[in-house]
This record gives sequence, structure tokens and C-alpha cells, in this order.
Amino acid sequence: MSHSPKNNSSLADFFAHKWINPKDIEQKSLELKNAGKTIATLNGSFDLLHAGHLSIIYAASQQADVLIVALNSDSSIKKYKSLLRPIIPLEYRLQMMAALAFVDYVTSFDEVAPIDILTKIKPNVHVNGSEYGENCIEAETIKMYGGRIYIAELIPGLSTSNILKKISEICV
Repeated sequence: MSHSPKNNSSLADFFAHKWINPKDIEQKSLELKNAGKTIATLNGSFDLLHAGHLSIIYAASQQADVLIVALNSDSSIKKYKSLLRPIIPLEYRLQMMAALAFVDYVTSFDEVAPIDILTKIKPNVHVNGSEYGENCIEAETIKMYGGRIYIAELIPGLSTSNILKKISEICV
């Protein structure tokens, strides 16, 4: 049995349809809103993508017409997590995120906190995990532009830190 490709596009072509350069995010968000679309945002490092991430990403996708996921750059992760992180470079984390059917667009940001990019997007809804709560660092910015915060429940025990801990125990 022969498997023929659906079309001749490459992974890079597919990714290009979902990638929004951070310098273009404000304009793209305005275009979406002018087209009558509501926007949900979610941000994070999403290093070692796992089922817990999928759960929150899916919940975020249900909050608006369009989901934009903003990933921390490698340098911002080093600043707030560890000099040993990320494990997966930004280029590949963006590709994995873009591959998810329920993610409409991906972008990135260099700051530790996503305030600047959220100010440009002005989402209708910003999604966070329950570990951050309603009074998360993004709340003031989101509410300033008339948006709301949605808190997604986490799957207990599923975190990149727990996965890394298990890996280190196996490798000793």
C-alpha cells in the first residue's frame, strides 16, 4: 500500500501559516478583531510538551474564536527557570505548538512576563493554569483592555518539573 502526501507542502510551509512574528502581532490581532473574531491567549515555555499542557491548551481554545499561544524565548526561560533550560529550543517548541489543531497562531516573546505582547494583542480572554490564579501577573493588563482571565484546572502530577525529576531518577 502506497502512502502519498496530502500535498507538496513542507513542515516549514505549514508552520508559516500559524506563525506570527512578534513585531506583527498587534496588526494581526487588530485584523482578527475587525473580522469579528474574539481572541484567547495563553503563554508559557511549553518545554517538553505533555498531556497537562494539552489539557490547558485545549481549554484555552474553547474560550474564543481564535487561540494565540505565545511562547517564552529561550533567553527569557533561562532568566526565570534555569540556565539549563529550555531543553527544547524555541524553534522546535513553536513547531510542536503549531502542529496542534486547536492552536490557531503561535508567537514568541523575550520578556520574562508576557505583559508587552498581551498589551499588543489585547485578548478578550487570557488563560492561565490554576497555579497562578485570578490575580496572576497578567490580570491587570488583561482587564485594562476589557478582557477577562480564565483559570484552567491542571492535571495533578503532570508538569515538566515532575517529568525531569523522573528522568533524573531513572538516569542515576
